[in-house]
Amino acid sequence: MAAVAPITGMLRRNLVLDLSTAFGFGTTFGYLWWYGYHLPRVRARDNYYVRLEQERAAAQE
Repeated sequence: MAAVAPITGMLRRNLVLDLSTAFGFGTTFGYLWWYGYHLPRVRARDNYYVRLEQERAAAQE
């Protein structure tokens, strides 16, 4: 006798649905965060430091 009953039938279908939904939403929102928030903020930060360095170099001339 097993301590935990085997996953069969309706429970198995619900488990597959729940896992595929979780991975789908996780991937979707991960991409939204990465391309919608993270990369634009990194570009803005990098542009700020490039502009700061150009101003510093122009002030030294």
